[in-house]
Amino acid sequence: MADPAGRLGRTMTARAAALALTLMATTAIAPTAATAGEAEAKALLKAMTDYVAAQQVISFGYDVSLEVVTRDDQKLTLAASGNVELARPDKLRASRSGGFADIETVFDGKTLTILGKNMNIYTQIAIPGSIDHLVDELREKYNRPLPAADLLISNSYDQLMEDVVDVKDLGSGVIGGTECDHLAFRKKEVDWQIWIAQGPRPYPCRYDIASKVVAGSPEYSIQIRDWKTGSEVASTGFSFAAPAGAKQIELGDLAKIKDMSDLPSNFRIGDK
Repeated sequence: MADPAGRLGRTMTARAAALALTLMATTAIAPTAATAGEAEAKALLKAMTDYVAAQQVISFGYDVSLEVVTRDDQKLTLAASGNVELARPDKLRASRSGGFADIETVFDGKTLTILGKNMNIYTQIAIPGSIDHLVDELREKYNRPLPAADLLISNSYDQLMEDVVDVKDLGSGVIGGTECDHLAFRKKEVDWQIWIAQGPRPYPCRYDIASKVVAGSPEYSIQIRDWKTGSEVASTGFSFAAPAGAKQIELGDLAKIKDMSDLPSNFRIGDK
């Protein structure tokens, strides 16, 4: 026998879900005038970048996700976690552990060392200078951007705001239990969002970037936790000591260096 009451219940449930999604979408794409202030958003971002740049010693943990889009339009997410410690102007240590690589990067102001822990190999590059110079060299010359580098350099505000065409203050959000100011920015090629901790320490809690030029609009997201500064930081130092049995390789040995990237070996960029 037919069950009209059951069908009606399922229909109402489906309609309610559709209505909820519609309301969520409408809220997402049409922020109110009270929360869309460009000047307020810029001021909050500037306060965050000034605060971070003023910290001489910083450490934090992070969780990062990188989306990739397959040829058949399936969106996949690669996840990793790590830690960053820096001492301005020229000391940095960063780790990243994922399903395919376990990497540690150490910079002592003169030499950058990249250690592949899972393979017990490392390479060293002479890059004397500041953390800002290191970030530029890794991004432009070696195509190895550091985690959250855009948020840590001394001219962070100028870099983040370059070519921005739209700015919104989206009000409050909560990241890892911390209440944050939620801001959104648009550029020609990317949309990006940032959540900034409210209060006297406006550190970045989350930073999302979505591509507008790659099919499927894949996103990169980094969420920051355990933010510490100054005397709170228990430093592990910035000198490198090779693990027992570690093999040093040349930077040009691409067959081995590629295995230290974020993408596993069975992923190919633009593969057909």
